[in-house]
Amino acid sequence: MANPDPPINEQQIDLLESSFPAASGVAFSMAFQQAVAAGLKVLVSKNGAIFKVSPDGSLQFVKEISPPIPAEPGQKFSIR
Repeated sequence: MANPDPPINEQQIDLLESSFPAASGVAFSMAFQQAVAAGLKVLVSKNGAIFKVSPDGSLQFVKEISPPIPAEPGQKFSIR
């Protein structure tokens, strides 16, 4: 039987966590491109509003939204 992977230390966790923002940006970009290439419409937020993006690149206003809430690393929020 194979031994399980050894536990990782705090430094290794920090290194992994620091790669999340870039990796998530790439994943969202790829998902957007794949959806549009498949002929689907995609919702995006831009300048305080939500828009529907069509495969031809046209934007259709959907609704206004609240501005983003700035967050610091490690900050906790409660959802009501």
